[in-house]
Amino acid sequence: MYKVFVDHKPIIFIGKQDSEGVSKSIRYMDLPKTREKLRPLLEGVSLDQPLYVSCRDVESAFKSYFGRYKKIKAAGGIVRRKDKFLIIKRNGLWDIPKGKIEKGEERKGAAVREIEEECGIMGPVIEQFIKKTYHIFKYKGRDSIKTTFWYAMTYSGPKQTFPQTAEGIKKAKWVSREELLAIRGKTYGSINDLLDAFEASLDD
Repeated sequence: MYKVFVDHKPIIFIGKQDSEGVSKSIRYMDLPKTREKLRPLLEGVSLDQPLYVSCRDVESAFKSYFGRYKKIKAAGGIVRRKDKFLIIKRNGLWDIPKGKIEKGEERKGAAVREIEEECGIMGPVIEQFIKKTYHIFKYKGRDSIKTTFWYAMTYSGPKQTFPQTAEGIKKAKWVSREELLAIRGKTYGSINDLLDAFEASLDD
């Protein structure tokens, strides 16, 4: 299964054997090839009611469909300090810190670096991998697909943060678990998916 967010709405590529009984589905061969023609199909699609794409070979279909897209990889994480979690406000929406993986950089190192740069804290420690997310966006005028690798981290340093305003970050603050999960539905589609996965890991 592959889940990708287009205009913050989830499209899930699944095998034909798994497509029976799903709420809204389309065959891969009928999937429009451009974002403009795809958008009408996204009406009524939400995090809780995705659009399913039925495929004979899920991995091949996913790679083929997004083959012409520019590939970008990023990393970030949900940072915990005592009983609080770190969130940022970027371009008017609450978000989780992350950023592009630089050439030759390891995923974990990129996740730590980006959080340090975006929030002005030093030395968050990775505890475990949460998941990876995919979303579509425009990068330098070109359709691009971003794969983001997310980690759960801990931090024991000072509470004070210094948001990276040059990257559009207006706030970086520590919030309770309830406040963290409450941004679901008020943030980017892929962040909603991350929060669901993180909440499930907390309850394990």
